Amino acid sequence: MFEFRGVHRASLFLSSAAIGIMACATPSIAQAAPAQANGEASADAAPANATQDTPPEATADGTIMVTASRTTRSSVALSGVEMQKTMPGVSPVKAIQTLPGVQFETADPWGNNEQNISLVVHGFNQNQLGFTLDGVPLGDQSYGNFNGLSPQRAVISENVGQVRLSSGAADLGTASASNLGGAVETFTSDPARDLGLRFAQTLGSYDAQRSYLRVDSGEFEGLGGTNSGYVSAVRQKARAWEFDAKQGGYQVNSKFIHKDSHVTLTGYFAFSDKQEPNQDSVAHNAGGIEPYYRSLLYPNFGAALAYLDANGNVPANAPVNYLNYYGDAQRKDYLGYVKLDYRFSDAVTFSNQVYYHHDDGEGQIAGPITVAGLPALFRIYYPGQNLKQVFGNSGYALRTTEYTVDREGLLSRLAVEAGSHEIELGGWYEHNANTVRRRWYAFPIDNPSTPYVRADPALRRLTQYGSDVDVDIVQFHLQDRWHVTPAVTLEAGFKSSLQFANGAVPVQPLPGALSGASTGLPEGKISTKKWFLPAVGGTWDVTSSEQLFANVQKNVRQFQTSVAAGLSPYNLGSQQAFDQLKAETSPESSWTYEAGLRSHRQVSLGPITAIEGQVNYYHVDFSNRLLQISATPVIASVVGGVSILQNVGGVTTNGVDFATTLRFGPHFSLYDALSYNSSKYDDNYTSGTATVPTAGKYVPNTAKWLNKVVASANDGPFDVQVIGDFVGRRFATYTNDHSVSGRVLLSAQAGYALPPIGGLGLKNTRFSVNVTNLTNRKGIYEVVVGAASTTYNSYATPPRQVFFTLSGAF
Repeated sequence: MFEFRGVHRASLFLSSAAIGIMACATPSIAQAAPAQANGEASADAAPANATQDTPPEATADGTIMVTASRTTRSSVALSGVEMQKTMPGVSPVKAIQTLPGVQFETADPWGNNEQNISLVVHGFNQNQLGFTLDGVPLGDQSYGNFNGLSPQRAVISENVGQVRLSSGAADLGTASASNLGGAVETFTSDPARDLGLRFAQTLGSYDAQRSYLRVDSGEFEGLGGTNSGYVSAVRQKARAWEFDAKQGGYQVNSKFIHKDSHVTLTGYFAFSDKQEPNQDSVAHNAGGIEPYYRSLLYPNFGAALAYLDANGNVPANAPVNYLNYYGDAQRKDYLGYVKLDYRFSDAVTFSNQVYYHHDDGEGQIAGPITVAGLPALFRIYYPGQNLKQVFGNSGYALRTTEYTVDREGLLSRLAVEAGSHEIELGGWYEHNANTVRRRWYAFPIDNPSTPYVRADPALRRLTQYGSDVDVDIVQFHLQDRWHVTPAVTLEAGFKSSLQFANGAVPVQPLPGALSGASTGLPEGKISTKKWFLPAVGGTWDVTSSEQLFANVQKNVRQFQTSVAAGLSPYNLGSQQAFDQLKAETSPESSWTYEAGLRSHRQVSLGPITAIEGQVNYYHVDFSNRLLQISATPVIASVVGGVSILQNVGGVTTNGVDFATTLRFGPHFSLYDALSYNSSKYDDNYTSGTATVPTAGKYVPNTAKWLNKVVASANDGPFDVQVIGDFVGRRFATYTNDHSVSGRVLLSAQAGYALPPIGGLGLKNTRFSVNVTNLTNRKGIYEVVVGAASTTYNSYATPPRQVFFTLSGAF
């Protein structure tokens, strides 16, 4: 009851604060008029032709909307227009934080920094969701991703046409091997019909600069049909609020579409080159000081040298929360696809899409050589030597995780309409070759490196390990949508998910270089085959304005296949542990049940002219949860005492999402999304000889209550929007012995549309101001869970930041 009263107070605060600000900002919002779209957040209906391959069409203004008429699942979409109002240049993943059931945190206002991104939807984190771009798989979003890339690297924010969240279960045709829960599908915008140029320039807090440019060819005849395309680029850099280093990079996108009477041919290319210095999280209850946040010493190398004593030791009061000189993530990606849609007739369409992705990444930490057990590691490779001299006399060393990803794949779909049936047969194949090298470099006192360059091979001191894994994924699905009556549709189908992995270790760690019990990284093949993952659902148009929907679906998350992934068989410390896993451990799986009601009505209730909304209930049975734990004495006698990866029971989740939009004529709307989630562990588990009492405990870092409020108003050329985000109390350990309190964050946007300048051909010119963390709230923002009890990590809430953007077109 206490938590409910707390979320009720938070909801009242968010709504009243938003309405108050709107009332002050826009005097004419109370004028009554017929409802029409005005760019606000809403729960609305999508057109009937929306499928998993075609995003639901945005309304003319771009609003949040429920894809009502076609889907048996809870599915909400956000247009690119609405994304840019949230923050020009915002990542697709951060943009969806206003949608029901979404809990999202990140350290930067755009949501670009991947080290400290946290996304939870209905109790599942980002590694348990699916991510695609125009249907192309983007992997499981692990930091240092081994099977994809983040959406913000795959597409420039301003080129996003729409991002869609399936919060319960994803479509059967979603190309993902990790979607235990739902999926985040991002769709690129199509080329414009007219020749033109678009631009946007953002300046703001912490020396932020973002420059965007796009040139559209317009439609032109050729090759037996119409053609159109665009090329765009962006340059972004901004100083991190916690330390003096710049985050940003370059991106280039291009897209081409050819259409004739039977064929649609689409080509897309993306290049991304990013450097993102980032800081470590704060460890709690681990000994020593606990600062509000952990900064970096870069670029003051003199201060870094003075930070260590004569023996290279960090201050005695910071054995865990010590300062590094710098840490960063450097990512260079090339992504492209070609898609051919062939219409044999109005009833038969065959689509084929080939794609390729190459990533060359390097994660770096320049830190003291006397912390975290490093002296013991280095003495294995340099016994009896002066380690400070070995690593350049500075007392620091540069650790890198260097990796490559090469993926090529094919997506294929045959859609047939036969009377009252819509039959879909599809498949996905991907080959992925990923490599990882953990290396250590000297950090010379007379020539320190920076977080903007790759490590110098001439300074390499050791390669701790090197791993290569080849992975083949095969998925296919069959589905039938049966229109029983004009108002009732039933949907049934299944997918199969097969994964074949083969790992090799060209560079084995020396004995003791991973852990005292490790005998080396495992090699070999591991295959998992799930042939029948069914889905059954239906929709019923109760009235022309209300629709009921329901869906039941089984999903699986295939094993991660990289030595750098925490829940990967190739991350285990011995061949025996790997063989034990193959014999006794299963991939995680889930059954998702969801049902709900959608409504969209024009009304005359005083000032309220329309009410749109959705309410849905969901239940999830999550089985075979994976956790890396200490082996029991019996298993230890087989695997040699190293940690093992084991199924430790299940999780039961129950929840409700309620989202509604009230429209007050054409000038004002109020959107509210209230979510309740209860995710509890079903079982205790044993680690070593100890029983960890997790049965009945809540899944950590999953808030029971969420509430999102978006108030939007416009008056002539002016528009203003206030967003409130409430996240309730979250537990910080598996046994729930520590928690962090709830918080409310407000952000605001105001814009002014300038009149066209005829002589210059300038049009669609807009000036906007965005403010994040409007009240400058402080406190714990993001929780990092890694222990059963006592200790946890956190990141601090970013301070208020202000950004000014001028955009337009010629």
